[in-house]
Amino acid sequence: MPLSEDEQRILLQIEQEFYQSDPEFAREVSETTLYRHAWRHIKWGLLGLVVGGAILVVALPLYLLSFVGFLLMFGSAIWIERNARKMGRAGFQQMTGYQPTGGGIRNAMGGLGGRVKGRLRPDDDKK
Repeated sequence: MPLSEDEQRILLQIEQEFYQSDPEFAREVSETTLYRHAWRHIKWGLLGLVVGGAILVVALPLYLLSFVGFLLMFGSAIWIERNARKMGRAGFQQMTGYQPTGGGIRNAMGGLGGRVKGRLRPDDDKK
């Protein structure tokens, strides 16, 4: 149901007051999207993964501290996965500029499977 003219006018006034009262916050809100928010969390998760791995390797003789490093890595991996699901394919494409083509691994391998099958298949025509 569309808004009435009065509701649209009131909403426009609220928006103008918001921009006048705190322009810095209004700019930040208008620029921040779900994709940027999730991408920021993924970057923090990657940092946690690296730090946890470093703790795990450096503190290997100290079992408790290396276990803490493992838990940090595990938690970071879960954090990355959840935010990657929030962001989805469209958000990943928007944030990275990477445009995957359809066909997945088949296109990446360049039809290697078909060429191998063709070479291994016995030629019935030569008989």
